[in-house]
Amino acid sequence: MEENSVRLTITILDAIPSAEEFTSLIEPKNVPAVFHGCVNDWKASSKWNPSTGGLDYLQGLAGPSTVEVMLSKSAPVFYGDIRNHERVQLPLSTFIEYCKDVSNPATIETVQDQIYLAQVPIMNTEKEERVQLGSLIEDIQTPRFLETKTLASINLWMNGAQTRSSTHYDPHHNLLCVVSGTKQVDLWPPSSTPFLYPMPLYGEASNHSGVPMDEPDLSLHPRAEHLKKYSQRVILNSGDALFIPEGWFHQVDSESLTIAVNFWWRSEMMSGMSEHMDSYYLRRILKRLTDKEMNRMLCKTIPCGSDKPSYEKSDKNMKVSGGNTLHDLEPCALKSLHELVSLVHDRVSAADLSNAVDSSSTSDIEKTKPKKIEISELYYLEEDPVANILWGLEPLNLQKMFLAMMHHFPRTLEGLVLHLLSPVGAEVLTRKFDEMDQLTNEQDRNEFYTAFYGVFDDQFAVMDKLLNRKESFSCQAFKNVMDRFLGVKVQ
Repeated sequence: MEENSVRLTITILDAIPSAEEFTSLIEPKNVPAVFHGCVNDWKASSKWNPSTGGLDYLQGLAGPSTVEVMLSKSAPVFYGDIRNHERVQLPLSTFIEYCKDVSNPATIETVQDQIYLAQVPIMNTEKEERVQLGSLIEDIQTPRFLETKTLASINLWMNGAQTRSSTHYDPHHNLLCVVSGTKQVDLWPPSSTPFLYPMPLYGEASNHSGVPMDEPDLSLHPRAEHLKKYSQRVILNSGDALFIPEGWFHQVDSESLTIAVNFWWRSEMMSGMSEHMDSYYLRRILKRLTDKEMNRMLCKTIPCGSDKPSYEKSDKNMKVSGGNTLHDLEPCALKSLHELVSLVHDRVSAADLSNAVDSSSTSDIEKTKPKKIEISELYYLEEDPVANILWGLEPLNLQKMFLAMMHHFPRTLEGLVLHLLSPVGAEVLTRKFDEMDQLTNEQDRNEFYTAFYGVFDDQFAVMDKLLNRKESFSCQAFKNVMDRFLGVKVQ
């Protein structure tokens, strides 16, 4: 998600949609939606309410059932990584007794603030043997807009003391229904993944963020400073439901004695994906993210001269051979030419420029004493002065500048391309060439490239070098994608 990305606003609905409305208007947008009063008609809404004897009712209904609770030393925050918690088998009635003692400070400090009944199956179509609280199914009702969905599971969530589930996303669509109590949910769209520093894809908690939200360490996670900018918060009270699309990161804070039920189902997109197409979709998505990352690395700006209306499809004043004097250049192109010549002579060794072929090479522009400076591999536009100069010129102004260099300073042009063009510089140059191609006719294009590559002793070698550097830039963008979106660092 970039600075100019469209904000995906959460929808708030007081009227419960039909199955057709949800499937056609809400679910395909992949944007969260709140449904007020969605589960007010459930039996659970009245029977499970702690203030009206709901805990006693649950003990009588399912007390003997053994459930798996999360025991955490990091409470009230419960992390998905198994290194931060353990699963403990308890009778539901024992857990409920802890909840009844929520007002007892001694109990809270020793036990209550450490346990959380999370994701306990009421129904599970994929693994029926995991169902622990099937007896509760009679007290809940699948919302009408989910009646056409093939549910993967229905789960119970219950806490005595205040709890927080760490920031994560789910691999299914999710409808979170609050039966009793209050939940605060902070949400981030999947496009915010780079700011959330996802855990490595190969890890146990690959769907979790590595950033502690209360006090993010910006020295470790500098991108996290943008997290609040892209987050949205909703408050769910008893009877409310929240649609959380797959892939949306969410952090859930639950007030004391909160009971909730959630429904998980596979999205139509994931359901329709054939396994034999996985590798293709993976490559397509990685390619799209890499292309976007390349644009981000370039930090696009408005080129010099791009607001001038004098550039047509073909520039009839363009002369590839002869007549390309410095006086023909527009001020921004002439300034860029001076800057590039100065950079070449400052940074390229004397030996690399010793074969100057014409008298103009001794002009005032080229009299700068060469000084060898080792050029590092540069991948970001703001780090590379050469790439910045090239990127700042309107395509036809850049073409005229190159024509002047071919005529007056061919060895300087050779030194520029062979010795100063970094990976980001090669990407900028080839993009500018593509833009030139859109603005000139075929004859002019052929004449320009013949003259440009004619400067070099080995035209194919320089083409190969340009492509290698361009691919090096793409490779760095791919590495960034693996780090920013998958939490995997590629060397």
